[in-house]
Amino acid sequence: MLVLSRKTSERILIGDDIAITIVRIGPNSVRIGIEAPKNMNIVREELCDFSSKPKETSDVAIPIN
Repeated sequence: MLVLSRKTSERILIGDDIAITIVRIGPNSVRIGIEAPKNMNIVREELCDFSSKPKETSDVAIPIN
């Protein structure tokens, strides 16, 4: 895992197609904006259904392509 420090309005670029912008930093939360191609599925991890996968490991990988 890569961990970066950013300030409000600073961006993180992933490849040529994805930009993550820090919109707001609060005392207990961070709000981010994600710019990505419309055909890319972006969901919060807690909304994914992992019940059909075997539980052999605690690591979870979510494909972004």
